[in-house]
Amino acid sequence: MEHFPLQIGENIRRIRRERGFSLEQMAERTGVSKAMIGQIERGDSNPTVAILWKIANGLKVSFSSLIEKPASQVSIIHYEDVQPVLEDDGHYIVYPIFPFDPLKKWESYRVELKHGCAYKNDGHTKGVEEYITVLSGSIRLKIGGETYDLTEGSSIRFAADSGHEYTNDTGEMAVCQMVIYYGGE
Repeated sequence: MEHFPLQIGENIRRIRRERGFSLEQMAERTGVSKAMIGQIERGDSNPTVAILWKIANGLKVSFSSLIEKPASQVSIIHYEDVQPVLEDDGHYIVYPIFPFDPLKKWESYRVELKHGCAYKNDGHTKGVEEYITVLSGSIRLKIGGETYDLTEGSSIRFAADSGHEYTNDTGEMAVCQMVIYYGGE
C-alpha cells in the first residue's frame, strides 16, 4: 500500500495531460487547489476520498480510474490458446481472438472455412458491420442477392444486418480475419 499515493498521482497527471489541462485549469474544473493537485501528482500527499471525488467529477472520469493501475496497453493472444467454436459440422471454425468490448464496440475472429463449407447467418442487429480479409485460400460470400468471390489478400466490408452466407467450394481450406463492429443505430 505504500505506493498507493504515487499510483493515484500518476493516474491524475496522466489524465490531466491527456486532456491538455494545466494545473490551474485542473484546479478550476475540480475545485481542488493547484498546490494540492501538484502534491497529489508527485505522491507527496495522500488525498481524501472527498478530494478524489472532486477530481473525478471535475474530469468526468470514474473514481476507480484515479486509484487503479491502468490496464496493460499490450495484449498478446496465442492461436493455440484460443478455444474454437465449430459450425457446419466442423467446416466453419471460429477463433474468438479479441472478444467483444462494449467500450470499443467490436470483436475480432480468425475464421477457417474447410472445403465444402456453407455457413449461413440470418443477419445481425441493425448497425452491425463485418470486415473480412482473406489470409489464404478463397471464399464466396453471398449478401442479399449479390455474390462476391474473395481470394487471398482481398478484403470486404458490408452491413451485416441482413442474411449472408460464406462458402468454400475450393479444394483447400480458406483462412480469414473477421472484425465485427457493433455500431448500432
